[in-house]
Amino acid sequence: MKKQVKKPISKNIIEIGPGLKEDQIILATETSCDETSAAVVLNGRTVLSNVVASQIETHRKYGGVVPEVAAREHLETINIVIEEAIEKANIKIEEVRAFSATVGPGLVGALLVGLNAAKTLSLIYDKPFIGINHLNAHVCANYLESDFEPPFICLLISGGHTQLIRVNSYSNQELLGETLDDAVGEAYDKVARLLGLPYPGGPMLDKLAKEGDKNRFKFTEAKVNKYDFSFSGLKTAVLRLIQSFKDQEIPKADIAASFQETVSSILLKKTLQAAKDSNINQIALAGGVAANSEIRRKLFKQEQEGFRVNAPAMKFCTDNAAMVASTAYFLSNIMEELDIEVFSRVKQFNKHN
Repeated sequence: MKKQVKKPISKNIIEIGPGLKEDQIILATETSCDETSAAVVLNGRTVLSNVVASQIETHRKYGGVVPEVAAREHLETINIVIEEAIEKANIKIEEVRAFSATVGPGLVGALLVGLNAAKTLSLIYDKPFIGINHLNAHVCANYLESDFEPPFICLLISGGHTQLIRVNSYSNQELLGETLDDAVGEAYDKVARLLGLPYPGGPMLDKLAKEGDKNRFKFTEAKVNKYDFSFSGLKTAVLRLIQSFKDQEIPKADIAASFQETVSSILLKKTLQAAKDSNINQIALAGGVAANSEIRRKLFKQEQEGFRVNAPAMKFCTDNAAMVASTAYFLSNIMEELDIEVFSRVKQFNKHN
């Protein structure tokens, strides 16, 4: 479980990860999209601080994230956030064993801000730098303030990704299936716009769905491989349904509830299929959409069927640096070269159908 990492100036090799007797503190940054975050985490699980500066209000007037605006706000905020994270953790920066940052996927300009901040600290204090894949970090959010551990099936759902992952060990993750078009969060946002809901659309649709009849409208599930997903057709079906009302009042709550029922049922069915096929009785949620109330309710209901279900605390579902620090501690397949470059898109798992 331990991995060897190199200090950038002295070139000394040190070890990081489970199995070492001494405590290990990792300071991480996360700036992949529209949250500027810095966190200090002890031994991959104990969050000493997790500071997040959200840009939701800034982007609300645009109806979505504007990459150039996001990068500029990260630049204005990153040093303040790092200083606050160190202060709240009540540590001296010399106690940090390694610095870490999200390398991708994400918005390139935004990623560069957090990455360069962490690299700079690594050079100044001659401590190892560890680059982290954002999707791996969402999976590892399940280890924060928890004793949850592999093996488990992870349903990773966010604005840009929908994946079913078999986590065999801390360092071994296999992609079983993914979306072939829209991600879950993307579908939520698009349907929310069709219903005239304000940004951010996903949480607003979730709230509206609680007021509606989830059985009023039936939507067809796309026919794809058993572990893969497709939501673009569902989005189109909602559009046509809305258009069919013409001059009549649109039953927005019922449409939202029916859409959410369809999506959550598809996610549940495929996750359970993967768990049963893999003979694994642990299921985990990850990603920003893991905060959705109906998806969480359906998954946690499976505890009545003998599954152990885990989901990060709400504050660790959306983008945050604590999950990045946890990943730097637990994962062995890390990126530790200081000349590592950011990337916008990547598939980090081997896919098994």
